[in-house]
Amino acid sequence: MSPRERTRLLLIRHGESEVTVKQIIGGDLACTGLSPLGRRQAEALGERYMQGYEPKVDALWASTLPRAIETADLLSPSLGDLKVHTHPDLVERRPGEADGVGYQEFGSLFEWTGDFHPHLPLAPGGESLAAFSYRTGQALYELVEGYPGTTMMVVCHGGVIDIAMRLFMGLGMNTQFVLWTLNTSITEFVTTDEPGVWRLVRYNDAAHLDGLPPRTEPTG
Repeated sequence: MSPRERTRLLLIRHGESEVTVKQIIGGDLACTGLSPLGRRQAEALGERYMQGYEPKVDALWASTLPRAIETADLLSPSLGDLKVHTHPDLVERRPGEADGVGYQEFGSLFEWTGDFHPHLPLAPGGESLAAFSYRTGQALYELVEGYPGTTMMVVCHGGVIDIAMRLFMGLGMNTQFVLWTLNTSITEFVTTDEPGVWRLVRYNDAAHLDGLPPRTEPTG
């Protein structure tokens, strides 16, 4: 397989979100997009791509949550004004009744035993770890199988990137494996000559954030 025929997957975590600054769980109801710092982070990544050293992107995808769409919209001009395609199954783990609940409040409102029970929903009406893993894996599979030989940028979420790392590296859902994926960082996978085998090129590449504050101080 020549380098031009390889499928390349660039996973971008969205910029810092307003819900993170407010310290609330941000699903479809609560997410309102990026914080001012989050927009600066996305612009910095766009400037990095404008320099021409990164792989040329053929298609731009985003989850349907506002923080991901806004990040992708800010990146599009630096990628040749690519259209932003959205996929509902690229969203973060669905929180159900915990949507909009403060981090500090969560423990008093819901009985949570962590992810030791992978089929236990995060909150009533929400997703279990098992359901989240299956849904995310299926969505990524559809993309890489549907667009072979292309370079796809997928603007998504820390949880989605965690699942992708576990799937590509053959790790279990609740294997003791902790990631801390930075906002607007690049995680890159590419196919190899061996069918079904991918190579991890880089994880959490956030060199473009140099000089920016690490985060906005929480208001919640």
